[in-house]
Amino acid sequence: MIVSPTLTLSGDTYLMPYRKLFLSRWSALMWAAGIIYMAVDTVGFAPAKQAETPPEQATVTDATGTSLTPSDVSNFANIASAL
Repeated sequence: MIVSPTLTLSGDTYLMPYRKLFLSRWSALMWAAGIIYMAVDTVGFAPAKQAETPPEQATVTDATGTSLTPSDVSNFANIASAL
């Protein structure tokens, strides 16, 4: 197989001539910079962090949407523990 400065065909895939690429530090740095650029371009940067607001107090409701009081919950717990 002849290795050229461009991509070469080996079987069904194109291979990068890594030996020739890494003989020069500058070409290796440019290759690495291209890989990093491609990763940042593909994935992007993390979004800016937003100020976190405390979660609102959740209300407990039954199946009909009526809110339950703490006494309702304790009554249910007592009945469930008796079973």
